[in-house]
Amino acid sequence: MPTGPEQTQGPEIAMPIVVVVGGQWGDEGKGRIVDLLARKARVVARYSAGNNAGHTIINDKGEFKLHLVPAGIFYREKTCLIGNGVAVDPEVLLQEVDQLEERGIDTSRLIVSDHAQVIMPWHRELDRLEELSRGRSAIGTTGKGVGPCFTDKVARRGIRVGDLLRREDLLARGKAALDYHNRVITRVYDADALDLDDCLENYVEYGKRLEPYIGDVQVPIIQAKRRGDHVLLEGAQGSLLDLDHGTYPYVTSSVPSSSSSGAALGVGIGPTDISRVVGVFKSYCTRVGNGPFPTELFDDMATLLRDHGKEDGRGEYGTTTGRPRRIGWFDAVAARYSVRFNGMSAVALTRLDVLDELPSIQICTAYELDGETVDTVPARESDVNRVRPVYEELPGWQTPTTHVRNFDDLPPQAQAFIRRVEELIECPVDLISVGPEREQAIIVNPIF
Repeated sequence: MPTGPEQTQGPEIAMPIVVVVGGQWGDEGKGRIVDLLARKARVVARYSAGNNAGHTIINDKGEFKLHLVPAGIFYREKTCLIGNGVAVDPEVLLQEVDQLEERGIDTSRLIVSDHAQVIMPWHRELDRLEELSRGRSAIGTTGKGVGPCFTDKVARRGIRVGDLLRREDLLARGKAALDYHNRVITRVYDADALDLDDCLENYVEYGKRLEPYIGDVQVPIIQAKRRGDHVLLEGAQGSLLDLDHGTYPYVTSSVPSSSSSGAALGVGIGPTDISRVVGVFKSYCTRVGNGPFPTELFDDMATLLRDHGKEDGRGEYGTTTGRPRRIGWFDAVAARYSVRFNGMSAVALTRLDVLDELPSIQICTAYELDGETVDTVPARESDVNRVRPVYEELPGWQTPTTHVRNFDDLPPQAQAFIRRVEELIECPVDLISVGPEREQAIIVNPIF
């Protein structure tokens, strides 16, 4: 089992462990930011969610869609970790590994936590049945089984990646779990029971194939800290989908999914080890799935923003689902809320170039609810659905920014837009993305 280089002795050296989290409802471009920042890190770890989230990476090797493997895998010298906070579908993980290897990407530096939960066939079936039972009130899950997997984790009947390495453990835990779930499937949903042998047929083989990758992810992070190396913790999905702080009940099932406080738990370190939290925000907002979306647009502007770059595969369509993303103006109220509960110290603003052609741009600066001004996200779903966004209109710049690499070279109107975002969300914008390529970025202040 991989555990990293031999443990070093001596005092620990101060070094940054940086967390990258999505600040909105996901799909903010975290993978592109992680891919850029990974150049400075020695260890890159994924700490939350499952294959219900995805990153699209475009680099000198081409375009890649990752759902479980950390974005740092494209750098040969990086150790890449899938933490204990991730729900792992072994079939999907192995497919992803095979696809990377086929395209010349070395995956031998990947370590999967033996503590991570395993998505089983009954989890996918329960996900499907639950969504069907909700009817028009469906959450809009991806159907990947992630929610039921985390339910089993909390109920203490889950199967962990380490259990795949021992057949008798897998069979015993699998039988106990399926006996319970078959009662739910047949009696609650009036569906056909699942067969244990059919469910576990491939999982013993998955364990054999994954064995070289399975290990303790805590050790490489501690060793990197002692050496003074940088560590990058990579979140998935968005903070406004967080189980505690998101737009409940239209949230994900991680605990918490992508808020920075979950990063330490998701890889087995302490919260005081984290030195910086970088929030990734689009220059506008998107959401996949159901749930409140105060600034959502339904007109031609939504179509224009959604289809920008569609001809080369960069339109606003989900990496995991392929569903068209809902589109809205930048919501500074929700963004400020996200900055606060994540403890963000810096922001990466993505897709600024998508706004290049617009004559004017709207930013939501407050909500109106029952005739009163509201400056934070209400807790009740019914209230979030009723808020009316208060907009501030800024002039557009109507000139390309994809070639810009220095903040001072941006059009004055683009600079003003960014400064206004900083002011409203109470956090500095340290990195700006102006295109899909790795080098199409403006570093205002170094993250590391």
